[in-house]
Amino acid sequence: MLSLSAAASAATHGPLYWSSLHLSPIALDLGFFQIKWYSLAYLAGIILGYWHLSRMIRQPGAPLAPRHADDLFFYATLGIILGGRLGYATFYAPELFLYPAKLVALWEGGMSFHGGLVGVLLAITYVSWRGGLSFLRVCDYIAVVVPSGLFFGRLANFVNGELWGRVTTADIPWAMVFPGAGPDPRHPSQLYEAGLEGIVLGTILAVLFWKTRARWRPGLLVGVFALGYGMSRFTVEFFREPDAQLEQFAHQTGLSMGQWLSLPLVAVGLFFAGRALIRPRLSAGSPAPVSG
Repeated sequence: MLSLSAAASAATHGPLYWSSLHLSPIALDLGFFQIKWYSLAYLAGIILGYWHLSRMIRQPGAPLAPRHADDLFFYATLGIILGGRLGYATFYAPELFLYPAKLVALWEGGMSFHGGLVGVLLAITYVSWRGGLSFLRVCDYIAVVVPSGLFFGRLANFVNGELWGRVTTADIPWAMVFPGAGPDPRHPSQLYEAGLEGIVLGTILAVLFWKTRARWRPGLLVGVFALGYGMSRFTVEFFREPDAQLEQFAHQTGLSMGQWLSLPLVAVGLFFAGRALIRPRLSAGSPAPVSG
């Protein structure tokens, strides 16, 4: 039960309104051409990730050379777009497969992290196989740069006023009313995800890479990423409203689709992190690919 002071504060101030922020999904409108924040978020994540990776591979013992990084980001970008969209259609909106025009309408939103993850893993597999690289060590390096993309993506969800949270009480200072979600105040779960999956997880991985010798333990960074993302997503799903078409699924199973998809990531993360910690660490003199 709310305290009297909290109830009085809620009655006085009320919830925040997303509409009062005057946000728009469109970043630039030239009349004949529009650029949306959703597209810019993906672009920002890819550019920042490439910049960070280019700095990381300058350190001793990097598992890939600049030419490999160029190829990897080209194929990873395709994997993010194709895998993310197909994953969304598979897990959240199977009806999109019946309407090809809607399936390819990326600008309307609707991307799955788990589908994008599969696409990126396929890109890493191909580049590693073609270049004779260590798949696991390349994954370690990519894991460090992924949270920046997640951060921008979740901010774009908030700017779009989509993927809002569950109904909460108005005494929470940041409770917000979103257009299309009814009059009740809700958790701005997009910002929770941006904070946990982007800032917190990204900081942990960056510190492990730059301030420790974690990169010399194959699988440790990718294990921390999978474990951290899985736990963050599982937690935030308690505050995030399930997709309308999956509300019955969440009610029947007790967990949302996002939580079910996060459980395997937690298991994978524990396996690779534990495996990396009990195995001998690579020496600083381990060979690196020839620069190109």
